[in-house]
Amino acid sequence: MTTAASRAIRLCGTEQVDPQLRTLRAGPLSVEFDNGAIRYVRIGGVEVLRGISFLVRDEKWGTETPVLDDLQIDEKPDAFSVAYRGTCAGACGRLVYQARIAGGSDGALSFVVEAEPETDVLTNRTGFVVLHPIEGLAGKPVKVLHEDGREKLSLFPDYIDPKCPFTDIRALSHEIVPGTWATCTMEGDAFEMEDQRNWSDASYKTYVRPLRRPWPYRLPKGEKFTQAVRLQLLGTLPAGSSKNPYPSINLTIGRAIGRVPRIGIGVAADEAKHALEVPELVRRLAPQWMVCQVDLRFGHGQDELESYTALAQLTGAGVVLEIITKGTLDPFGELVPLADAVQNLRLNPEAVSVFPAQDMKSVQPGAPWPAMPSFEQNYAAARRAFPGVPLGGGMAAYFTELNRKRPPTGALDYATFTTCPNVHAADDVSVMETLQAIPHLIRSGCAFMGDRLPLRIGPSQLGCRENPYGKSTAPNEANGRVCLSRIDPRQRGLFNAAWTVGYFAACAREGIEAVAFGDFTGPFGYVHRKADFVQPWFDEQDGRMVYPAFHVMAGLSKLSGATLLSVGTSGADSIAAIAAEKDGRTTLWLSNLTAKEQSVQLSDTPISARIALLAADQFERAAADPNFMESPGRRLDDQFISLDAYAVARVDLHRSSST
Repeated sequence: MTTAASRAIRLCGTEQVDPQLRTLRAGPLSVEFDNGAIRYVRIGGVEVLRGISFLVRDEKWGTETPVLDDLQIDEKPDAFSVAYRGTCAGACGRLVYQARIAGGSDGALSFVVEAEPETDVLTNRTGFVVLHPIEGLAGKPVKVLHEDGREKLSLFPDYIDPKCPFTDIRALSHEIVPGTWATCTMEGDAFEMEDQRNWSDASYKTYVRPLRRPWPYRLPKGEKFTQAVRLQLLGTLPAGSSKNPYPSINLTIGRAIGRVPRIGIGVAADEAKHALEVPELVRRLAPQWMVCQVDLRFGHGQDELESYTALAQLTGAGVVLEIITKGTLDPFGELVPLADAVQNLRLNPEAVSVFPAQDMKSVQPGAPWPAMPSFEQNYAAARRAFPGVPLGGGMAAYFTELNRKRPPTGALDYATFTTCPNVHAADDVSVMETLQAIPHLIRSGCAFMGDRLPLRIGPSQLGCRENPYGKSTAPNEANGRVCLSRIDPRQRGLFNAAWTVGYFAACAREGIEAVAFGDFTGPFGYVHRKADFVQPWFDEQDGRMVYPAFHVMAGLSKLSGATLLSVGTSGADSIAAIAAEKDGRTTLWLSNLTAKEQSVQLSDTPISARIALLAADQFERAAADPNFMESPGRRLDDQFISLDAYAVARVDLHRSSST
């Protein structure tokens, strides 16, 4: 008998719950207080800053979670203030600080920290980080006041900058509405900006201590320091409010805008045999292509290829061999045994992509790359080893690395990269925000790779496949939200189902040829199996269970090659939507990207509509029944759709000829 799961497990796969943000207001100014940091600084409903936080990062770039004491919050109609004592303690040492935050109805905001290391602290970064949003600011003017007093009028990067766009920063000013400028001043150390869209963050990040200085560095015990961030407005404050960030959403389905991308699945070498144990579920997922990992660093070869061949026969999916070599100066010699095995097995890959091991680690802009084969040598070796097979290239790691080291496009049949949504922050809001950056990644990639070269993304998922920025991915024994960890509990919750709809919809709108996600089983999977990490509720059930995103993947695979339709919404950041027409039927997939209930009104007038809903109250049935979303669903009579937290809906429409 299937037992009931808690709401926390249904939504996010873990009993750990993200703390609720607390809204503080002073006249038209509003901020969200989040465990010592502030987020969503708005003036009259206009987002001015995405966030301000004081943080301590260790020598592996791990962020210490502060413990707050003596928290005092005072709110008045025209002002608010926050004071607390923060403690960051970990392997890097122990640091305590006194923080004061104050906001006024004139839009002024200050965040001041007085810190003292109680031990020596070894850190890669300790101090303030300021985030500017990307929506409405990409490509727009910004005034940069440098430490030496020079002020320069520039632009926020439109295409994603692989380097720091601004260094030696004292203040940044931008126009929030015509004639009104917001100036953010940073004090106490040197600051520089990086384009965080490189990692799919939806922000420009200005941070303390330039990366050109040595790191890690040591903060001596007892040596106090003070830092501050201040925001001031010049001009008329915008009218409006931010009291209802989740209004009712009107949705309109429009004209044809392209084709739905092929949807695929990544297959890790150590998961392929597990996938073959659930053939019916693998068939039901019906991927159009599979990214099959062959990592020569770990001796992958004949066994893995046999499993990939069997999966290809089982699914009919095209196989892309993602080959990571040892990075020797003889890439052809490394590839020959693999190519021979592929031929002997009569595995006919639709493409191969080859990456030397050195490309799996990040290199800072301007720093020398280690000795390794050149792009040209690598690609020539792949062509020679796999004659006649299309060749993909770029990076098996993240867009960051592709942007910093751009391959010659003439040697490739397509370009590729992946993303990870929790490089810098792992809370639910930040991870879902990364969907806003996906169009920027694609447009930027097309800009430097060329519009004529097809672009593929993936496999991408909530967890981290490989950490280019440290020795390994982060452990997650507590089944929580952890940056750069392979284990993300939300893979098993409705959160991932909603995120997957949003990711696929963003890629489709930008004309991506093919997108791959996750894995069949394992930490990135859609089908549960017992593993060496805890999977609450699922581990306790009898029979084979599937995760909510299983139904999304199986459903979206049916739309491959369909005519993609435009979708207009009045609240694009809080819901995701993709609509397509195939075999005379229009299908709309919707997901709620928030933890709060959303209301969606279909603006056009279909002759008939039916809805199948995947929500928290159906979680257990959906987990036990892989056919759960196959039913035609209930009739939608009033064109009104209510979506619970992270809920997903499929709406089948028969629209009138006038729409």
